[in-house]
Amino acid sequence: MLALRLLQPAHHPALAADHPDLWCRIVTKMGLEPAEFIRHRQTNLVKLFTDDYQPTPTWEAAFSTLTTLAGDVLLPDVSQFVLSRLRDERLMAVTLEEFNIYRTPEGTLYDTSVKDSAKEVQSGNIARESKLYSYKEQMEEIALRKELEAKRAREGRAGPEKLTPKQKEAVAQQLEKESKIRSRVAEVDSQFSVAASLLRGAVGGDPAALQQQYTELVPALLASLQSALAAPVTSQLWLRLVRLAFAKEDHVLAETVARVTLRLCAPQCATDAGWEAERPASAVYRRVVLALYDRCSAGDGSPLSAPAFIVCFPLLRHVLETDTENEDVMIKGLKLVEMHAQLRGDGDLLDPSLLPREALDRLVLRIIAVHGRRLASEVTPPPPLSVTTTAVTTAGTASGRVQQKACGALLELAAAAAGEEGCAVAGRAEVQVLLDALRSPVDSVRDAALRSLDVLADVLDCLEGSDLSAVLAERVFLARFDVSEEIKSAGDLLWERLSLSEGPWMIAPLLEDVVYPEECVQRAAASALASLVDGHRDQTAPVLDRLLALYEDKLQMTPPVLDQFGRVVEESLDIWQPRVGVALALKAIGPFCTDDLIAKIMSFFVPTGLGDRAADVRNGMLSAALTCVEANGKEAATSLLPVFDEFLDSAPATQNYDSVRQSVVILMGSLAKHLSKTDPKVKPIVTKLIQALDTPSEQVQTSVASCLPALVPAIKEDAPAMVRQMLGRLLESDKFSQRRGAAYGIAGLVKGLGILALKQLEIMTVLINAIQDKKDCKKREGALFAFTMLCNMLGRLFEPYIVHVLPHLLLCYGDSNSYVREATDETARAVMSNLSAHGVKLVLPSLLAALEEDSWRTKAGSVELLGSMAFCAPKQLSSCLPSIVPQLIEVLGDSHQRVQRAGAQALKQIGSVIRNPEIQAIVPTLLSALQDPANRTSLALTILIDTKFVHVIDAPSLALIMPVVQRAFQDRSTEVRKMAAQIIGNMYSLTDQKDLAPYLPGIIPGLKSSLLDPVPEVRSKSARALGAMVRGIGESSFEDLLPWLMQTLTSEQSSVDRSGAAQGLSEVVGGLGVQKLHKLMPDIIATASRTDIAPHVKDGYIMMFIYMPMVFQEEFTPYIGQIIPAILKALSDETEFVRDTALKAGQRIVHTYAASAIQLLLPELETGMFDDNWRIRHSSIKLLGDLLYQISGVSGKMSTETAGDDDNFGTEQSQQSIIKILGPERRNRVLSGLYMGRSDVALMVRQNSLHVWKIVVPNTPRTLREILPTLFTLLLGHLASTSHDKRQVAARTLGDLVRKLGERVLPEIIPILERGLESEEADQRQGVCIGLSEIMSSTSKDMVLAFVDSLVPTVRKALSDPLPEVRAAAAQTFDSLHNTVGTRALDEILPPLMEQLSQPDQAEYVLDGLRQVMTIKSRVVLPYLVPQLVAPPVNTKALSILASVAGDALTRHLNRILPALMSAMGDAEPGEAAAEQAGYCQSVILSVTEPAGVRVVIDELLEATRAGSTPRRRAAAALLASFCGQTRAEYEQHVSQLLRGLTHLFIDEDDKLLQSAWEGLSAVIKRLELDDEHSYYIPDVRQAVRFAASDLKGRDLMPGFCLAKGITPILPIFREAVLNGAPELKESAALGLAEIIRLTSAAALRTSVVHITGPLIRILGDRFAWNVKVAVLECLALLLEKVGLMLKPFLPQLQTTFLKALSDPHKQVRLRAATALGRLIPIHTRVDPLFTELHTSIRTAEDTGVRDTTLQALRNLVGPAGDKMSDAVRSPVLTTLLELLSHPEESTRLAAAGCLGTLCRWLPADELHVAYRDTMLDDDAMLDWTVRHGRSAALYVALKSAPDQVLTEDWEKKTARVIVNYMQSDRPPLVMNGLRAAGYMLRHQLAAGRAAGSPLATPLVRAINNNSNEVKQLSAQVVELLAVSREQPLPAELARLVIPMLVNGTKEKNTVVRTCAESALVAVLRLKEGEATQEEMLAMLDSGARDSLQEVISKVLRKDVTAVQQIRDLDETLIS
Repeated sequence: MLALRLLQPAHHPALAADHPDLWCRIVTKMGLEPAEFIRHRQTNLVKLFTDDYQPTPTWEAAFSTLTTLAGDVLLPDVSQFVLSRLRDERLMAVTLEEFNIYRTPEGTLYDTSVKDSAKEVQSGNIARESKLYSYKEQMEEIALRKELEAKRAREGRAGPEKLTPKQKEAVAQQLEKESKIRSRVAEVDSQFSVAASLLRGAVGGDPAALQQQYTELVPALLASLQSALAAPVTSQLWLRLVRLAFAKEDHVLAETVARVTLRLCAPQCATDAGWEAERPASAVYRRVVLALYDRCSAGDGSPLSAPAFIVCFPLLRHVLETDTENEDVMIKGLKLVEMHAQLRGDGDLLDPSLLPREALDRLVLRIIAVHGRRLASEVTPPPPLSVTTTAVTTAGTASGRVQQKACGALLELAAAAAGEEGCAVAGRAEVQVLLDALRSPVDSVRDAALRSLDVLADVLDCLEGSDLSAVLAERVFLARFDVSEEIKSAGDLLWERLSLSEGPWMIAPLLEDVVYPEECVQRAAASALASLVDGHRDQTAPVLDRLLALYEDKLQMTPPVLDQFGRVVEESLDIWQPRVGVALALKAIGPFCTDDLIAKIMSFFVPTGLGDRAADVRNGMLSAALTCVEANGKEAATSLLPVFDEFLDSAPATQNYDSVRQSVVILMGSLAKHLSKTDPKVKPIVTKLIQALDTPSEQVQTSVASCLPALVPAIKEDAPAMVRQMLGRLLESDKFSQRRGAAYGIAGLVKGLGILALKQLEIMTVLINAIQDKKDCKKREGALFAFTMLCNMLGRLFEPYIVHVLPHLLLCYGDSNSYVREATDETARAVMSNLSAHGVKLVLPSLLAALEEDSWRTKAGSVELLGSMAFCAPKQLSSCLPSIVPQLIEVLGDSHQRVQRAGAQALKQIGSVIRNPEIQAIVPTLLSALQDPANRTSLALTILIDTKFVHVIDAPSLALIMPVVQRAFQDRSTEVRKMAAQIIGNMYSLTDQKDLAPYLPGIIPGLKSSLLDPVPEVRSKSARALGAMVRGIGESSFEDLLPWLMQTLTSEQSSVDRSGAAQGLSEVVGGLGVQKLHKLMPDIIATASRTDIAPHVKDGYIMMFIYMPMVFQEEFTPYIGQIIPAILKALSDETEFVRDTALKAGQRIVHTYAASAIQLLLPELETGMFDDNWRIRHSSIKLLGDLLYQISGVSGKMSTETAGDDDNFGTEQSQQSIIKILGPERRNRVLSGLYMGRSDVALMVRQNSLHVWKIVVPNTPRTLREILPTLFTLLLGHLASTSHDKRQVAARTLGDLVRKLGERVLPEIIPILERGLESEEADQRQGVCIGLSEIMSSTSKDMVLAFVDSLVPTVRKALSDPLPEVRAAAAQTFDSLHNTVGTRALDEILPPLMEQLSQPDQAEYVLDGLRQVMTIKSRVVLPYLVPQLVAPPVNTKALSILASVAGDALTRHLNRILPALMSAMGDAEPGEAAAEQAGYCQSVILSVTEPAGVRVVIDELLEATRAGSTPRRRAAAALLASFCGQTRAEYEQHVSQLLRGLTHLFIDEDDKLLQSAWEGLSAVIKRLELDDEHSYYIPDVRQAVRFAASDLKGRDLMPGFCLAKGITPILPIFREAVLNGAPELKESAALGLAEIIRLTSAAALRTSVVHITGPLIRILGDRFAWNVKVAVLECLALLLEKVGLMLKPFLPQLQTTFLKALSDPHKQVRLRAATALGRLIPIHTRVDPLFTELHTSIRTAEDTGVRDTTLQALRNLVGPAGDKMSDAVRSPVLTTLLELLSHPEESTRLAAAGCLGTLCRWLPADELHVAYRDTMLDDDAMLDWTVRHGRSAALYVALKSAPDQVLTEDWEKKTARVIVNYMQSDRPPLVMNGLRAAGYMLRHQLAAGRAAGSPLATPLVRAINNNSNEVKQLSAQVVELLAVSREQPLPAELARLVIPMLVNGTKEKNTVVRTCAESALVAVLRLKEGEATQEEMLAMLDSGARDSLQEVISKVLRKDVTAVQQIRDLDETLIS
């Protein structure tokens, strides 16, 4: 109690300002929990704050504190107290005047007007007129006095007011009255103040608890705004409550809602004028509602809380009730209602129980009613074609959409109160609202209410036993008999669902409904009553009595309203609608009445019921009477007819009884059907019936027509006359009713006579003639009436005549008379409504054919008739509409406007018969889409999507919808296609499948196309549509669908196609049911698990796992365990798109089955976390993360990139959720796997694991301590794993653990790991090493030093472990150890290991251990190892192993290693040992890849190849070859150096060295990328070859080139250069080839001939510069010279090429071609064609140069192959040559002479005689000197080429004589030719030993004295030729002659002569060979000549000895 007593003092303002929590602290100090204290003392506190509360700041603060602590405890009771005060009627009754009186102090008069009233009584006696003042003047004076008094009062100058006695009395009375008012208002104010103060305190407390009370509080608060007393306070409280309900970010919206709602409520107090300024107010209200909608429906928006919606509801309700014409506002407002009806919560602010559901229900039902009435009013007959219906269309669409949206909102409101989880439970008020709506006159209201009750079915059970349950049963029973079929069906379903039962107790409420003023309720009640009476026949009489009593009661008219003077203000009203209900009820129960009751009821009908004041009641009574008669006439006919006769006889002949008499006649007709046809009473009755047909009442005429058929047999003889009479009346009468009645009569009589009567009585002929009568419109109209009635009466019997009637109907549609057109329309409806299926088939073709007619009138009529087919029976309608509507759509594009309008009208007619209310609402939109598909299709589809269908879609609806949907599938818009698919999917659950079947062929292609759409949403909607279709129609209608889907599923074209097929197939299987799933899944799983299928096939099957769970949900659960392995396997696939698909499938499985199938998912994911494949690990962790997110309820989408590794985002709540679902053990295992994933070897696995860990784990260190045992178990297992990756992960994790948990765990971990090294399991030893490495890298140096004594032996032992993996891990450990302890690790580990190298059993292991160490620490370890390894004997094996991992550190030691390697190779014994050493050495140099190291290797090895011992050079060359051929390093910059060095080795004589050099050169050139000119290295190769050739020292061939395939390495360079290089490069390459060919033996060239020759021939065939061709020809000539026979395969090409070159413009090309031909001829077997071709060229050549070179070529051929010429070829050639000897051109003469001289060798004797003796030796001085010149040239060539043939005994002397003559000629050319001839002849004679005494010597010597320097020069050259052509010195006699001559020549002034003489002396004296010949020659000369020679030798010739002596060819006939 002390705490309670301290409550007020602790909240005193003086204390609360500094210590607002003082009371809480006090209570806590007392050992109490404040909240618990409040709960415990709830009753006391509630009493305290209701009974004892004082509206002071202290009490408010106290209440605020209590509500903050436990608002949910106090506020419910206190709120009810506050509500009772706010709802006090006295508060609401306080007016503004009373409030102002209350504010006026006691004793002060508020209403001062009483004074003036009392004073004005005096002025009441003022005369209207007086003599002095008029009345007006007197009144003005009084007003002036008042004004002056008021002015003085304002200025304070007024004296005390003097009141008259009368005024004093009035004031006293008023003060007393005001005092009473003040007292009353004060009492109300005191109570209201308490409520207001409590509310202010609650606002300062717990906002959530207060908002729980908003449902009742807000309406009461707003209502109090109308109280002048409360408004100033409650308006402020309202603002605070609104602000409290909204979130802070919505403060602007909250303020707007609060202020605008205040404006709407118009409180009785002043408000902020700024919020009142904007006009009109309705626009402000509308804008606020739209703002609310935008806030809630934005992309990131969400619904308001329930309290926030409550404060917005008054404004929303006002807008929805007043702004009904604005569709957008209505739709969005209803969406707001629907959105908030979907709130779900459990005691929180989203709990729908807080919503004002009753008010919302009433509001939504009102909206449905308003728009339902509007729609009903718009369902009128189609307007004329000329009438514009745009406005109606728009309004109809808007109303329909609003109504649909309202229906949807009502259903959501019902769902919110359905009692399910998160929902409220509907109360009595809500249910009562819906039950009242079941009696609404609007179908849509009743339908919506009934469906809402269906939603509430589970809640309605709780009403059982209450009074509301009886109302519910009766209203649902009533709905079962509703006039609407849909409502009736829904009522039946709800009746069964609620298990309701009927009983007699329902009669009373049903009778109340019978007289309910709405017709639909009356009809339903009548039917329900009949059903009830049928089941309880004993109630028939009581019900009848009650009905008759009700009739009497309702027959009374309301009394007239009179004014005070007794005058009638409002006439009496006849409320006749309830009596219509009675008539309906009587009709319904009529069949159940017994005879006595029939008599009773008939006595009521006649005359009371049938004579009612209201026509509608009379019609109803007649219908009821007819029903009674029909049902009981046979039994009651005899008793009733007298009654009717009596009435007819006795009824007064007044107008009031006319209707009764007509009705009685009809009743008699109905009774007459039950009489015998021979009964005499029948004919009079028929006569009366015929007369009644003239009655202008459709009901009367219809009734008469229905009676006539049964009576015709009794009047059969009179019937034809009656028919003729009625035909005349039909066609001739001026009265509409008579013509109409005649049509009824004719139809009735024909039906009675039989269908043949139409022909027998020529009725059809008359009617056809009448309808064709163009003059009389009445006849046409009458004929149409007759056709209409015949169709209605005869039904399908009239079908055969319809075909004949149709053409006339087509014409009548265009009739000029409007009445005829209306009659035509009615006839068409009657025709179509009575057609059978066969009739439709008869009619439809002719109508469709008429559309093809050219006449627009025919088209229009046909279209209108097609439109009338909308009135066919439903079955016929569904069969014909698929054919009709497409035709009508085509008509919309007709060229004639009238036809277009007819088509539009026809479509509207089809729309008008739609029974589905949802489609009815949007028919105008569908029609506009059909008329303008390009612009309106999207809108129509949108509206269809937004429509909530609850009724079956009938055939007319489909006829309008399906063309729009089919067109949409062809649209380019993705959104349109998506909507089309969605609509198709929804359609199959809402319509009769038979109605849909005709549209399948048009739908399936569009759906297939959409199923492969690139947009996922389109594919999804299309797949669902396919599934719905298959589910609705069955698999049989889609035989090709499944094969197509399976084929597309494995399509290689696109993943989009596969995705669409997978989704479609899943939905189709879903449509076929679970059995199909069980049948297909084993094959799908098996195929998806295969590894031998194409990626796209696997991708397609994996996609099935994405969509199958979406379709089957729980049914798919058994397959989860089977598909997870397949998914994980696919996650490691090499193809990226397969991996992506598998990941999506896994995520789908996780998201779908996170809660239900966790036991199936987790084991597979845990296994995948530790898989060897990193992709599977990555995907498993990603999927595991998704699973944990689902379990814990957190989002995995947050970013963790910017956070540190140990920053966490998880919460304790999420962690508890994981533990709860997984259990502690599994949770530890999962988190351990995640933590190990953070250290994975794959980056993506690490990142993903870290991301998941951060999100789900709240605190890393604490969690690690919790999972440490499980984690360490996993680590040890992974450290011992056979997987390297797993061991690495475990080791890294171990290190991470040490870093996170501190070094205190090391003493426990390290001994365990050391013991693990002793394990027999190699994998465990490896894991120990990895773990030690990670621990050392993760801990401090001091801690490692503490364990170093045990670590060093451990590492040393591990480095020599037998298992390679252990040694590799030990190397990592060594690295960590060295990084920590430095050189100590080297000193204590490496020396023992080096010692172990000498142990055979350990050497291999130790060596690999060192290699592993080198891999990591090469720079540190290598300087330590190299000196020991290169010391003799060199350990090349160790070097090779270590060098492979040394990296660039090896470069520094190459200068020491390379010599050691070469020494080792050189010293190795031949055999296997040498090969092994070579392999090790090669491994060392191949380890060098760094540029600096490459340079060292190449320089060192090349240098070693040049000098040193042969073994060392061999080793260097071998290593260099291996390096060049096998190294991975780039050595392009060293290529030139290598080419020179390796090529130079080709001159060596050592075979092994040559082979290594050849291999090296091959390797270098193979490495070259011969892709551009710079890479050919032609200059380098030529230079290398020339340098090497220069060192050959007299050898002609290069040994390296002479190897087998010796030149093969360098040929590719030349080949590429020749083929692809620039012209200069081609020339250089060809010259280079020639140089190489000269240095290569013929044997070595053989293998390369083809490779050389082909490119060269190809080049000659192209157009290149002459220098290129010259080089190529030289190369080919040289090659022919070397290996001529090897080129024989190329003979044709070569010959052609050379011959072509002979005609080249350039001389050098021709000369080289001539030379090449000479080299080619030896391998030629058939030379005649070639000689012939050359001969022909010579004779035909016009160009001298070409002719000359051709002659040169001929000479070259003749030399080696002249003997091969046939006589036939040789003779013409000889003749030509002889002719050319006298050619005027000197060059031609010389060329011909040379050729002729050469030919002499092969000429037979006779030809030689002619050529030589008769021509060459014919030296007639009289001949022209040019002839002699040619002959002389031919002479010396013959002596040169064929001396043996021409220098015979017979011709030798003559030859010498002719030569002497030439030498003595005065023409230098002849002298020179003579000298040449002498030289060649002397050479031959010297060789034959016949030179002594030759007559040629003296003329030769004398030629030195010739005046011509050229002659002198030539004479010296001849002597030189003679000297060098002999191996011995010249004979003495010849020498004595020539030496003085030459000595004199050395003294010539001409330099050339002098030089030639000196050169000749050197040759004669043989000075280059020594001085022996010189001494001999000096000895034989006389003294003078000897001295002269001695002088020349000493001064001149000694200098020429060193010069290279070249033998000059004297033959000038050779062209150069």
